[in-house]
Amino acid sequence: MDVRQRKTKTPQSVKIATSEPPMKPHNHPLPKASDVLPLPLYLINGLFFTMFFSVMYFLLTRWREKIRNSTPLHVVTLSELAALSVIYRSNEDAWDVEEEENEKFIIEEDSHMGASPATTLEEDEQIVNSVVEGKTPSYSLESKLGDCKRAASIRREALQRITRKSLEGLPLEGFDYESILGQCYEMPVGYVQIPVGIAGPLLLNGTKYMVPMGMTEGCLVASTNRGCKAIYASGGATCTLFKDGMTRAPAVRFGTAKRAAELKFYLENPLNHETLSVIFNKSSRFARLQGIQCAMVGKNLYIRFTCSTGDAMGMNMVSKGVQNVLDYLENDFPDMDVIGISGSFCSDKKSTAVNWIEGRGKSVVCEAIIKEEIVTKVLKTNVAALVELNMLKNLTGSAIAGALGRFNAHASNIVSAVYIATGQDPAQNIESSHCITMMEAVNDGKDLRISVTKPSIEVSTVGGGTQLASQSACLNLLGVKGASKELAGANARLLATIVAGSALAGELSLMSAIAAGQLVKSHMKYNRSSKDVTKISS
Repeated sequence: MDVRQRKTKTPQSVKIATSEPPMKPHNHPLPKASDVLPLPLYLINGLFFTMFFSVMYFLLTRWREKIRNSTPLHVVTLSELAALSVIYRSNEDAWDVEEEENEKFIIEEDSHMGASPATTLEEDEQIVNSVVEGKTPSYSLESKLGDCKRAASIRREALQRITRKSLEGLPLEGFDYESILGQCYEMPVGYVQIPVGIAGPLLLNGTKYMVPMGMTEGCLVASTNRGCKAIYASGGATCTLFKDGMTRAPAVRFGTAKRAAELKFYLENPLNHETLSVIFNKSSRFARLQGIQCAMVGKNLYIRFTCSTGDAMGMNMVSKGVQNVLDYLENDFPDMDVIGISGSFCSDKKSTAVNWIEGRGKSVVCEAIIKEEIVTKVLKTNVAALVELNMLKNLTGSAIAGALGRFNAHASNIVSAVYIATGQDPAQNIESSHCITMMEAVNDGKDLRISVTKPSIEVSTVGGGTQLASQSACLNLLGVKGASKELAGANARLLATIVAGSALAGELSLMSAIAAGQLVKSHMKYNRSSKDVTKISS
């Protein structure tokens, strides 16, 4: 087959186009990327930098606020905590010695999403049995499950099976268990309900305070409230804080008493204070070394450090500063043997003469003049009876009982109640209740001057239980929540004066009730119950 190729003709239009001379370039400028912007470039840049610096200023302000309030910049979530526990599971941990068979209980955060209730109950039953059999440590449930509420529920059930005792009266629901994880509590199985009452207004240094009190003793709030009423009607109380310093006292030992004395002379030498302060103050931006007091017992030396701690109670802060100084002293005293970071010369949670004389925490004196008509109408007694009772009961009676810093009627009652309500350490009620109550007749014997002197009130408005929702609300009621923005430590110092003022009100009311013979009558009226609590507990 003959196939011939046909020549293709070029279209005339193409020929004409190809025959035309090339186009000459125009003199117009090339387009720029900024031409597509809706606004000129300098305006766009101005808006960008304005927004950028505004956002940075906002973030820095928020971070600064969080740092001042001791709030973490980032809170580790339970999912992150569970992930970290998986990553570092192979590392040695003195608190975590689980066997490999227990790792099957490690559950990711979303493992129960979509799971049926029957499946969840079956898994919980397996974990409860594992805890009862001792295969799974109770303290590890939060990290294994990633759910604090579920961990508390499982721990509670396991406890009931192990002890064969019911916890029916102990509530489980209605509490934020995540808020205490790694902060102020371990291994919860529920929570105890403590009623909070209000006494006041307490007129203190010209300001009114409604004082929250957490307690289960009848008449306490009512009695303190009556004392507040008498103080308010008489023009209020005046409170002065005259010392503020937390203490920690390590115990060290040398080969000879002479070497121990050499360290004592070095530490108490004023020429060395500045150097030791620099070393100590590195532990915190709030810790400031105030002084060092030493006590020798043979070749043993007890070193009592005192420092300011801002709005924190400060035990950890002081301990870190002390450790810094001990590390520094090892250069010049390599033969020093540190027996313990605390040698009880501090003295924490113990009734001691050193706290009574030298003070610990906040030292406060509070006084008021109660008018004669208020003593008669509100307190139902007279000035002479109160002065005599105070001398024979609070002073003489306490002395023959061998009291140590307890020359009062019941200051411990008020301190404990305010501490529980505001998230303080209840155990520190011991030294915080050191108090001497004084009464005298003034203004030609018509009016009563009453004062309480408390040398060792230990309180804080940040850290520990103060960060829990209920306790934080009580601190907020007093206007001392969190760290002070104006002056470091101002909130904690104000709280200490409120504690002292409340103790003054409590002392005034109870002493009046005793003087008037009303104590038994009032307790029989307000502190009696016909309810059989044995049936409730069973």
